[in-house]
Amino acid sequence: MAEQSNGKNFEECVPLNAKSKDAEAADENRQDEEVEFDIEEPVKLYFKISDRPPVQVNILLSVQQALLSVSSSLSISLLVSELVCAGDDPEIQAQLLGTTFMMAGIATLLMCTVGCRLPIFQGPSSSYIIPLLGLTNLAEWSCPNQEYLSKLSLRSNEQRSYNFLQGSLMVAGTIHMLIGFTGLVGVVARYVGPITIVPALLLVVYYMHRISVKFAETHWGTSVATALCGIILSLYLRNYKTPIPFWTKKRGFHIIWYPLHQVFSILLSVIFGWILSVILTYAGVLSSDPTSTGYYARTDARNEILSRNPWFFFPYPCQFSMPQFDASAFAGAMVATIMSIVDSICDYNACARICYVPFPPSHALNRGIFWEGLMSFFAGITGCGHGTNSYGGNIGAIGISKAGSRLILQGCGVIYILFAVLGKLNAAFITIPYSVLGGTMIINFGIFFGVILSQLQFVNLNDTRNLAILGISVLVGFMLPHWVEKRPDGLNTGIEGLDRTLTMLAANGVFVAGFVACFLDNTVSGRD
Repeated sequence: MAEQSNGKNFEECVPLNAKSKDAEAADENRQDEEVEFDIEEPVKLYFKISDRPPVQVNILLSVQQALLSVSSSLSISLLVSELVCAGDDPEIQAQLLGTTFMMAGIATLLMCTVGCRLPIFQGPSSSYIIPLLGLTNLAEWSCPNQEYLSKLSLRSNEQRSYNFLQGSLMVAGTIHMLIGFTGLVGVVARYVGPITIVPALLLVVYYMHRISVKFAETHWGTSVATALCGIILSLYLRNYKTPIPFWTKKRGFHIIWYPLHQVFSILLSVIFGWILSVILTYAGVLSSDPTSTGYYARTDARNEILSRNPWFFFPYPCQFSMPQFDASAFAGAMVATIMSIVDSICDYNACARICYVPFPPSHALNRGIFWEGLMSFFAGITGCGHGTNSYGGNIGAIGISKAGSRLILQGCGVIYILFAVLGKLNAAFITIPYSVLGGTMIINFGIFFGVILSQLQFVNLNDTRNLAILGISVLVGFMLPHWVEKRPDGLNTGIEGLDRTLTMLAANGVFVAGFVACFLDNTVSGRD
């Protein structure tokens, strides 16, 4: 397996076509000049990793990136509220969502600025979804009846499950942080190559499609229309430019040609889908029954959150209760932590490739994982109920918009902090119809899946060894979770805690596929 780190200083190898400071200063002095792009040959990136887009363009691109992850942040925070028996408490749900936004915003700023320094969004970790769902099947995590539940709150000492979740996440976050601080990530990365990355992230896409269907099925027509709008703007019209009226002191009124429709393809498709949803809502096409699947495709389905959310909200440590430790919750958190680290290494690789920069060396990986662990610790102490890690969908958006500047993702982090602090602004974005969010997921997850498969270009697919490892790891990654789903009590070693841990590991297809592929790739003899 080939080494992925070339040992160079990361600052020296970030942009392949990086400009010198003098060149950047000269560019700033030419702000009035016309923006031109050569369409005769394919454009790799309109904004490279160290470029500074115009302020107004940067803000729009940051908003576009922020919109992509609202659905994931919302769905995971709602899942946590269900787990801690607060599914019917709008106040707690709003506070959980605000806290999630705050942690995501701070984590994104840290990752882009002092972490691995790639344009990566850090959001609530999808790796925690499966362990959280697994906990709900345990007797001690089952919710009490509604009559008893009405007497409880997250701030009650009787609501111990949430206390356990917080404390266990803090311990797992500390271990996560130490893995980065001690440099173990760089060592691990030497043994994680394309043959490990592809099966692991292939199973991530498998779980992503379930989330995508949940949002898209509210109204397939709007979802498909939103996706088609983005595909047409970003792919079919990629060789064309948009004429934009412009005025400068030097040239006066003139027309500039800029690929606006491609750079903002996702944002424009969201606006298109939202307008279409407004028309369908007021035309009576969409169901007004709150129990119907199509209800959340309406633009007025969640308008009550605008009045329910406070104007300002500031998350703080132990805002719900004092953390406690629980072995079963810790086992689930550690499974998610391991998968978060592996997922992040894979995402760093995918982001580097899509930004046309070298894969980050060991010390950059260590910094990234360290800050992820620190933010997972704070996510636990503030009561998020989940850790944070990098998001593949936002990486796919870079491939669509061809805008890979770090400043864009740093702006996205600031926007998420504003989402948390300004409750009404938060609520406004939450009212986006589910069907529109489902359409954007089709585009972004699809692009991300293509980036995953592109890793196979470094693998000799004529070698039976490589084909066997890829096929076996993916197959086992599908088999074990399916078996655990059919027989949740199938593992019986006689040690209850060990059984619970092994069951959670076996139920996580991403972990299974990645572990099998990594083990075989590093033990079966082969060539670089």
